[in-house]
Amino acid sequence: MERRLAAIVCADVAGYSRMMGSDEAGTHAAFKAHRAAIHPIILNHGGRVVKNTGDGFLLEFASIVGATEAAIAMQTLMAERNHHLPADRAMQFRLGIHMGDVIADEDEVFGDDVNIAVRLESVASPGGFAISAKAYREASKHLAVPLTDAGDHRFKNIKDAVGVFTWMPEGAPALAPELREASALSQQYRTAIVGVLPFTNLSDAQDEYFSDGLTEDLIHALSLQSFYRVLSRNSTFAFKGKNVSTRLIAREIDASYLIQGSVRRAGAKIRVTAELIAPETGEQLWTGRYDRDIGDLFAMQDEITTNLSAAIATEIVRAEASAPARLSTDVSAWDRFLKGLSHYYRQTKEDLAAAIDLFREAIRLDPKLSIAHAYLATIQIQSIQFGWVKGTREMWAEAMHLAETSVRLDPRSSFAFSILSWAHGMEGHYEAAMDAAKRAVALNPYDNGARGVLGICHFIIGEHREAIELFSMASQRDNSDPRYQWAALNAFSHYLLRQYDATLSWAREQLYINPNHMQALAIRAAALAQLGRSSEAAEATSVLMGNYPTLNVDRHLRNFHWKRPEDIAHYREGLLKAGVPLGKLTLVQGQLKRAAES
Repeated sequence: MERRLAAIVCADVAGYSRMMGSDEAGTHAAFKAHRAAIHPIILNHGGRVVKNTGDGFLLEFASIVGATEAAIAMQTLMAERNHHLPADRAMQFRLGIHMGDVIADEDEVFGDDVNIAVRLESVASPGGFAISAKAYREASKHLAVPLTDAGDHRFKNIKDAVGVFTWMPEGAPALAPELREASALSQQYRTAIVGVLPFTNLSDAQDEYFSDGLTEDLIHALSLQSFYRVLSRNSTFAFKGKNVSTRLIAREIDASYLIQGSVRRAGAKIRVTAELIAPETGEQLWTGRYDRDIGDLFAMQDEITTNLSAAIATEIVRAEASAPARLSTDVSAWDRFLKGLSHYYRQTKEDLAAAIDLFREAIRLDPKLSIAHAYLATIQIQSIQFGWVKGTREMWAEAMHLAETSVRLDPRSSFAFSILSWAHGMEGHYEAAMDAAKRAVALNPYDNGARGVLGICHFIIGEHREAIELFSMASQRDNSDPRYQWAALNAFSHYLLRQYDATLSWAREQLYINPNHMQALAIRAAALAQLGRSSEAAEATSVLMGNYPTLNVDRHLRNFHWKRPEDIAHYREGLLKAGVPLGKLTLVQGQLKRAAES
């Protein structure tokens, strides 16, 4: 156990029990969606989630200023997400903020100062926060918003009265919530075919055009993905208005997944619900609800289509990766690819090696399988970045060749162009990387991964604020897609902006996913060194070198082709401050010197 100074934020949902009583599944899904939306805010302000509770969470920050600014940003976002919801469905957090000496035991924190934060949450107004006077005095000179003095409060099991200041957000622009609860469930069959059933119009007949238009837009958006096939409008609209089970519909049109939904209009508001189902088993893989003001009808319809397609596409890939084998006319190549994909999702060194072998076998069986080339290129690059293989010229050349081949075989694939952009970026081909990324976004504006890769292009040329915006957007939508390491990228962007606390939060997030991620371990050590936390930096470097004993700064930086020399110099400085060896010669000389002195 250790003691340290920390800022603590405690959160819960006002009226959660009442909401669960009226709609258990919807409330749980909404809570998960809101929690996912504010997670990047926590990380960007240098915080971490200590633990999640049934209706809230406990956060730790290195800085009380970061904690308070994060609380303001979280509640402002929540106000936006609640703006157009009925009062009985709005979900409002109450936050308590305090700072002091805490006891840290493994990943948890304890002590009176943690208890005070918990008690402060109980006096916060829904949608706002309560902060102790002690914490407010430290943070106030850095805050741009006024707080209200709520006087002294006495709390149960707290000896002394606690001075309290409170804050509530002003009105914010409207953004409604996306209620998402996903599960990676397997399917009985293979080679995904997706059918989008006509969305049911629950309003007047005059609104039929909107539900039909939304269905057609979603068919178009999903058809831009190259992983599965989407049935045409004619295939599914034949079932409009007919009371036929989804299982029978699926068998009739040979669909492995069906999407169905409804549209309801009330005055100037529209509610859209949708679900992705596996019709043979009846499993619900994903459900979402969108409440919007009509406003600009086409803009609103496009926003809903974007959210729907991004969520559904991710879930189909995940479900296919975990599904058992299916008979198909091209069973050998496709089965090898999907088996490789199932290994790839596990993200261990051994599984990535197995995935490489399976993807190579798929390409041997079907040299025209573009997606296998794209994933193999992805693994080549990631294996180098993770420190699992040495980045030789031959490996980089093969990754580039695979990416170029994928684009040539499927010039309509946004994923293929994204990987080509990434390969160019890692090689320092800035203009080619940006061109390929823009092409990926143009091919599929609904592909969130393509927008994140566009962020990589901004990152490597030194436009870090633009990169952070794109990385955070991508991680907010889905931070579990192993093709993209948004957390590690965010860590580097914040480091190069000298926002070291946020760097540590994002590095920690990446290390939760992959505890041996070389670049996350390295940037953590560099950030700690830049913060002057020498003993922690030395410990982080020890962990880094323990995992990668041959690592040195010169060799490590050979794989970095950033445009701005000052960015390379800044990263190099942090690594050297942390005690990472400069090069092979440094290690030898150090050993000789120690031998001479002994």
